[in-house]
Amino acid sequence: MTNVDQPAKLWTKSFICLTIGSFLLFLNLQMLLSSFPAYVKGMFHAGDLTVSLVTSVFALSAIATRFLTAALIRKVHRDVLLFIGLALAALMTLFYIWASSIGSLLAMRVGYGIGFGMGSTLIPTLVSQIIPGRRMGEGIGYFGLSTSLAMSIGPMIGLNMMKQHGFNTLAVTGTITALLIFPILILSRSIPPRPLQAQAGVSAAASGGKQRFNVKLVFPALLNVLLSITYSGLLSFIALFGQSVHLEQVGLFFLFNAITIIIIRPISGRVFDQRGHASVLIPAAVCVVASMVVLSFAVSLPLLIVSALLYGLGFGAIQPTIQAWMLRSSPKEQHSMANSMFYNSTDLGVALGAMILGAISSVTGYAVMYRFSAGFMLAFLIVFISVHFITSKRTPKAAQPQSPSVS
Repeated sequence: MTNVDQPAKLWTKSFICLTIGSFLLFLNLQMLLSSFPAYVKGMFHAGDLTVSLVTSVFALSAIATRFLTAALIRKVHRDVLLFIGLALAALMTLFYIWASSIGSLLAMRVGYGIGFGMGSTLIPTLVSQIIPGRRMGEGIGYFGLSTSLAMSIGPMIGLNMMKQHGFNTLAVTGTITALLIFPILILSRSIPPRPLQAQAGVSAAASGGKQRFNVKLVFPALLNVLLSITYSGLLSFIALFGQSVHLEQVGLFFLFNAITIIIIRPISGRVFDQRGHASVLIPAAVCVVASMVVLSFAVSLPLLIVSALLYGLGFGAIQPTIQAWMLRSSPKEQHSMANSMFYNSTDLGVALGAMILGAISSVTGYAVMYRFSAGFMLAFLIVFISVHFITSKRTPKAAQPQSPSVS
């Protein structure tokens, strides 16, 4: 008989393989996403507003696809949808090589957004089925680390590969990265069996829409949008910013960013567990503001590295804290709804950031654009502190729920 005090096993074969699959999917995304602006500007002589469309149309199509996937999963087997989405993402990555105009490239970006939206919805859904209930926060924290690492090292790999070998080699590498997910999931048989009732790990919309929308998720999702706007400015324009100030190794930003993300994630998780989300979000947001300001004045590699380290501290602490906050604010049966809103708010921020910051950079230049990006995080700070102060006045400490682990 199993000891009831023994913690349920988290690091199963299915959990590990699905986490690796998520890492590869987001690595495929981030390698290409950071390189597209410079490629589009050089290949098609496009302006900053047109360049921003390459990012925003992908993000918007991914958001729309997540809602469509929630409806389709009631009629089509989830494994079929998953592999269709992964195949579409891989094919569209390869087809970028043959894009002959901005119009054809944007059409491929929409197709890629559809495939990525399906894959990035279903893999977390499968993971949520196999994480033990008592270790949900911990499991989501480790699973989310795969996304954070891909978001950190993917842009660096993409920028360096395009510089050394060209965009076509990068597109082929991205295609292979996405295709590797198939043997990992199929040969390891890591996809869990479908539950008897199609509700475990499925969002409210996918399980018949019987659950009410959780309004408590709106505020943290809006904060995640503001954070993602700053990240969009890095993805969309840091390569062009590096060219404008003659920084050849601008891709190192993402390497040093990854270092501090790995360091801060377990620390921020423990602080969140012990002291709540405000103790993490306020100092982390200050780090992001400082990072954007330093970056706007960066004309040398040391300043770029300082900016990267600060951004990793802030971004690496804020993003998992917001996700765990959303999970804590939801009953277990709504965890998929919370995860869906988290990923959609990230993509929405990326789309809005590409358009808003692209418009700003076309008028003011990239340095001033990053100061505006710092302004979005100042808004994050002001809004969060104001709302937190009001709600803490109304909510007695004894009534506040305990946080799940995000370390």
